[in-house]
Amino acid sequence: MRVVTFKQGNRPPLTGVLRAERVYDLSEYGFRSTLELIEGGADALKRIHSFASSMMSYALDEIHLLAPILRPPRIFAVGLNYREHAAESKMTVQAVPTVFMKLSSSVTGPDSEVILPKNSAKPDYEAELAVVIGKPGYRIAARDWEQHVFGYTILNDVSARDVQLATSQWTLGKSFPTFTPLGPAVVTRDELVDPHVLDIHLAIDGEVLQSSNTRDLIFRIPQLIEYISSLTPLEAGDIISTGTPQGVGLGRTPQRWLRDKEEMVITIAGLGELRNRTRAEV
Repeated sequence: MRVVTFKQGNRPPLTGVLRAERVYDLSEYGFRSTLELIEGGADALKRIHSFASSMMSYALDEIHLLAPILRPPRIFAVGLNYREHAAESKMTVQAVPTVFMKLSSSVTGPDSEVILPKNSAKPDYEAELAVVIGKPGYRIAARDWEQHVFGYTILNDVSARDVQLATSQWTLGKSFPTFTPLGPAVVTRDELVDPHVLDIHLAIDGEVLQSSNTRDLIFRIPQLIEYISSLTPLEAGDIISTGTPQGVGLGRTPQRWLRDKEEMVITIAGLGELRNRTRAEV
């Protein structure tokens, strides 16, 4: 199942399911947001299956997709989680995951603009596989990780490198408005047999700049869930963004920063494409 949030006409954001180029509206069945659906767990998903034949639906050109979770409770981002990316960043991989936060106010959706702030000269891109937590938990054992995953989506960890690296704290440099493109859908766990064998690519204006596979993750999803939940309880709707592979602008020679009116396209096998254009702030 592919869960989305969308706009249709003048109505407030709606929750739906994307199937075969149509979006099925869940609002009339009591689901007011994707987060509410996630909190409903397995029972909520069963209800959707039972309603499938009677749902109102729209063609994709009749609606506008938004970020599938408009305001995630928390976004845990993982740095330096592909060894070659750590090397190009000239940083040492730690014995435990490097975890920082991205503010939920930075979330934007597919086909929306990423605003390049005028107080940063070094905006960068990062293609990432993101995990959406379903069942809450504290001190989750790695062996139990799948029980706590609702699904997966694509996240672009846009970063203002000059702000990020001015101090040892990364959150603000990663959290300008629109710096967390998310989507286009949350693909439920049952649709991906193994999230650790997915090709992941990022292209800008057709030029492929990142190309890897999630099998190269240093800390895999079970370890990330175990580690983060050992320190703070995970909540339904939390996102864990698993890190980016090599090829970011920071690590290139010469360095390659995002520019005005470029199109970024992230592709992850089984999850689709996340497209966003840049616009320089004036």
